[in-house]
Amino acid sequence: MKEHWIDVPQGRVYAVSWRPAEPVEGGLPPIVLFHDSLGCVALWRDFPARLSQATGREVVAYDRLGFGRSDPFPGQLSLSFVSDEAKGTFAALREQLALDRFVVFGHSVGGGMAAVTAGLYSDKCDALITEAAQAFVEDRTLAGILDARQAFSELNQRERLQKYHAEKAEWVLSAWIDTWLSEDFRTWNLDSALPRVTCPTLAIHGEHDEYGSTRHPERIAGLTTGPAVTEIIAGCGHVPHRENEACVMSLVKSFLR
Repeated sequence: MKEHWIDVPQGRVYAVSWRPAEPVEGGLPPIVLFHDSLGCVALWRDFPARLSQATGREVVAYDRLGFGRSDPFPGQLSLSFVSDEAKGTFAALREQLALDRFVVFGHSVGGGMAAVTAGLYSDKCDALITEAAQAFVEDRTLAGILDARQAFSELNQRERLQKYHAEKAEWVLSAWIDTWLSEDFRTWNLDSALPRVTCPTLAIHGEHDEYGSTRHPERIAGLTTGPAVTEIIAGCGHVPHRENEACVMSLVKSFLR
């Protein structure tokens, strides 16, 4: 495990890379992880290290600006924050870590960011993996966020968030809830970004995902222009890599192989 600090115009971004004990001979493009709306490197737990060992590839994860150990985000999120990530922080990460070809893997809203990135760098991205990604604003997504807002009104839930985001915790929570519940965000979707994705795509989704129905992976697989596979994990909710890591790992290994 190696730590990195990535310079961006608004500050510094924290990143970590893991290398396999037995890398594939000749090397393989690394996997870059994009975290969810409340996530950070630490909340991936040991998944990146295990993914690196399982695939024989380097795995890179980073805290978006405003999250985890990265510097605070200046102001409020733009409504274009999903597409902005590919053009901003990811571009800096790729340059400063000298990533030529790569695989992108995104969880939840990170899946949308990964999809935009795969399309923007279609000549450099070998594969796209989305997990519990949202492709549009669905009533089920908003209902799940409203339930979460109620849950986070309890002190212990906010303290848990502070454990990972420190003084940025309130901003992190507001950036998620206020942005997604905004009337101006209701028309957001990935429809224009997905057709630019020409690499193979694996869209993973939990059968009981509380933040989105299976219409999301179906739309992702249906609109990308490369070969695409949809995998629905039975009995699983919004965090398949934590709820059924063995299944996710098996799907990813087979797909990348």
